Amino acid sequence: MRKVRATLGRTPVLEVIACSVADAIEAERGGAARIEIIRDFHKGGLTPPIEMVQGILDAVTIPVRVMLRENESYEANEADIDKLCSAAGMLAELPVDGVVLGFLRQQEVNVEVTERILAGAPNLKATFHHAFEEAHDQLEAIRALKQIGQIDRILAHGGPGKWAEKIERLAGYADAARPEIEILAGGGIDQETLETISRATSIREFHVGRAVREPATAAGVVSSHLVRALVQTSVWQGCEYFYDR
Repeated sequence: MRKVRATLGRTPVLEVIACSVADAIEAERGGAARIEIIRDFHKGGLTPPIEMVQGILDAVTIPVRVMLRENESYEANEADIDKLCSAAGMLAELPVDGVVLGFLRQQEVNVEVTERILAGAPNLKATFHHAFEEAHDQLEAIRALKQIGQIDRILAHGGPGKWAEKIERLAGYADAARPEIEILAGGGIDQETLETISRATSIREFHVGRAVREPATAAGVVSSHLVRALVQTSVWQGCEYFYDR
């Protein structure tokens, strides 16, 4: 492996999970660049009420993406799909940046269901969430997701093991996904891991939940000062980084 110098060519993005209008306001106040709107954080995030989405859109100016998920599984039955198609259609009428979804079938990306739901919101981009990590083969999953033109982000935590192992996998995902898809690093991210990932990989987008909540649990609320602490790290200071290739 050789070290490659990577001068930051674009502003890093911090995406914050919001479960309420208050969460969204605090996230924007702290310097977040994007919000992911969900309900039931303790269940991994489910489709939020359209009224909450509208309330957040009225309260903040930064881009928002909205979760489309009816249960804790990464599979969806026909009733779920009908609800998700309906929700996608409603979101398509709002000024949201995109949606967040993820469906598998026998540990492979369910391209058919994903495209069916996204067809209800053809103007929106989409993030494929942590279902990605449950796929049998992540590189094959990336190839499948590249078939879906609306997918422009994959939320990934790098799988099992210590952070050194996770970061090596994340670097591989980022290389395989570009240029069509950005890897959004998330899952246990804090200030230290955020800085480490940015130095060791080309990844410049980060997704946080508990790290910016008080208390640091699914029941906590977003704190602007915790968000600000992350966006004041060296990652946002125009530094040069080195990553392995």
